[in-house]
Amino acid sequence: MNMKYKILLVDDEDDIREFLSYILRKEGFIVHTAYDGKSGIDKAREIKPHLILLDVMMPGIDGIEACEKIRSVPGMTDIIICFLTARSEDNAQIAGFEAGGDDYIIKPVRPKVLVSRVKALLRRYRLDAEGDKGSVQVLGSYNLSLDRERFILRFNDKEIFLPRKEFELLSLFMTKPGKVFTRSEILKKVWGEDIIVGDRTIDVHIRKLREKVGNKIIKTIKGVGYKLIE
Repeated sequence: MNMKYKILLVDDEDDIREFLSYILRKEGFIVHTAYDGKSGIDKAREIKPHLILLDVMMPGIDGIEACEKIRSVPGMTDIIICFLTARSEDNAQIAGFEAGGDDYIIKPVRPKVLVSRVKALLRRYRLDAEGDKGSVQVLGSYNLSLDRERFILRFNDKEIFLPRKEFELLSLFMTKPGKVFTRSEILKKVWGEDIIVGDRTIDVHIRKLREKVGNKIIKTIKGVGYKLIE
């Protein structure tokens, strides 16, 4: 990767921040750190990182709440957020995805695994950036449009800021209304071949999208996948 990516590492444990920062800087990344959720939010606003590695269990504002607050800021919806946590339970992972997280890494993490996951996430970011971000996708039958430059959904004359993965999901469906996208297609096109996530991840993001555009637009094809109703 030739581009100098900025990574924000938010963790309340000094030794973890120092260790992971060292690993990532060795790989050529620009690394900024924060010691809790509040300072992480402030630092994210200041530096606009490409990727945030966010610990879940922190005093005060935890990682889940910090993610939600970051996602609510216009202009920061396209930042990749990857949770770092020692909690491997499904409900913790689902809470992270519902808050707008893109990926999940279980601690303790091996250096090679961390670097590999970070590079895979940033490779996806680069592919998105090289696409036509200035285009606007329109679905006139539902008075719905997506502004790819600002990650904004316009629906029924209202502007809604979408987390990155929800935006990409809806954008994918809008490329071919009526087409059934299989789960494997969705995972490949939205999360990328290098990122390993489960089927429940898709379900969580679909549910969050339906909360914003209603249940009638996105249809579940049982045992296959989803489609946007024409």
